[in-house]
Amino acid sequence: MRDGVDRRAMVALSGSHMATDFAGGALPALLPFLRDKFSLSYTLAAVLVLGSTFASSIIQPLFGIWSDRRGAMWLLPAGTAVAGIGIALAADAPSYPLVFGLVVVSGLGVAAYHPEGSKFAAYVSGQKRASGMSYFNIGGNLGYALGPLIATALVLWLGLEGGLLLVIPGLVAAAVLLGQLSYLRGFVPERVVGSVADGVDRPWAMANLLGVVAFRTTAWFGLLVFVPLWEVSLGHSKATGGRLLALMLLSGGIGTLVLGPLADRYGRRLVLRCSVAAMPPLILVFIAVGGIPGAVALALVGACTVGTFGVTIVLAQDYLPRQIGLASGLSVGFAIGLGGIAAVALGVIADSVSLQTALYVCALAPVPGILLALLLPPGRAVGSAKTPTGEATWQRA
Repeated sequence: MRDGVDRRAMVALSGSHMATDFAGGALPALLPFLRDKFSLSYTLAAVLVLGSTFASSIIQPLFGIWSDRRGAMWLLPAGTAVAGIGIALAADAPSYPLVFGLVVVSGLGVAAYHPEGSKFAAYVSGQKRASGMSYFNIGGNLGYALGPLIATALVLWLGLEGGLLLVIPGLVAAAVLLGQLSYLRGFVPERVVGSVADGVDRPWAMANLLGVVAFRTTAWFGLLVFVPLWEVSLGHSKATGGRLLALMLLSGGIGTLVLGPLADRYGRRLVLRCSVAAMPPLILVFIAVGGIPGAVALALVGACTVGTFGVTIVLAQDYLPRQIGLASGLSVGFAIGLGGIAAVALGVIADSVSLQTALYVCALAPVPGILLALLLPPGRAVGSAKTPTGEATWQRA
C-alpha cells in the first residue's frame, strides 16, 4: 500500500492548478483599472466577479457529474488553456459587456479543470489525502496570489493591453499537462472505471459542509473585491491594494502547507472549525485598525480561508464517496459560487451605504458558518485506488 503522494503526478496537477487559478486571481487586481476605464460603480465591478464566479463555481458541479459518469481527463489541459485565454482577452476588451463575456469564458475554463483535478489529486495522494490535497491546492493558492501581482505590474507598465500576456501561464501549463496525461491515467482506480467507489453517500452532511463553505466564502469574496478598492478609497495607490491582495493570497498558500498536515494529524473538522472561528475578529482588525496590524490580520484571514480549501474538498469526498467528482465540484464550486453572489449584494451595500459598511458585513458573514461547522459529522472510509504499478493508494478518510 502506498503511504505518500506520488511526486511526479502531483507536480503536474499542482502546476496546472497554479496556471488555472492564476487567471482567476488576476481579475480582482484588474477591477480598479477597469472601473476607471468604464466608470463602473462598485456594484458593476462586483458583477464581473459574479460572472466569473458563476461560470467557475456554480456550473462546476455539472463538470463533476460528467467526470464521475464518463471520465474527462482532457478537461485538465483544456480548462487551463481556456481560463488563461479568457482573462487575457478580457483585460483589453473594448466594452464592459465584452469584458463580462470573456470573464465568463475564463470562468468556464476554471470550472472544467477543478473537479477532474481534485479527483486525481485524491487518487495520487496515498493515505495522506489532506496533505496531498494541500499540495494540489498550494499550486492554486500560488497562482491566485501571483495573478494580482503580475496583472497589476503588467497593466501599470504596458496599460490594459499588457494584460494580453496573462495568457502565457495557461498555455504553457496546458502543453506540459498534455504530456503527462498517460501517466496520470494509470492512477484511475479499477473499481471506479464503469462503476462507483465504495462507501455510503451522506447528502445531509454534505449540505451542512456546503453551508460552512458558503458563509465563509461570502466574507472571502467580499475581501477579494473590496480590499483593492478600500485601499484606493483611503488614498493609497492601486499598487498598494494589489500588494495587500497578494499578501492575503500568498499567506493562504502558506496556510495550505501548514493546515493540511495538521488536519491529517488532528482531524479535519477541528482544523476547519478553528479556521472559520478566527475569521470575524481578524477581518475586524483589518477594517478598524489597519496599518501593519491590519495587514497581518488580512494575511491570517488568507491562511485560515485558503489554507482549508483542501480540507473541505477531502471532507466533501468523505461525505459523497460514490461521487467524488461531484463532491469536488460542489465544495469548490457551488458553495463558493454562493459567496460570489453575496459579493454583488455587498457591492449594493457599498454603493447605497458605504464601502466600510460592506466590509463590516464581511466580518459578520462567517458567524453562521461557525455554528454549522460544529455540527459536521466525522468522515468515513471512501474506497481505494491504484498507482501505475497496481498498488493500493488511499483507504481511509
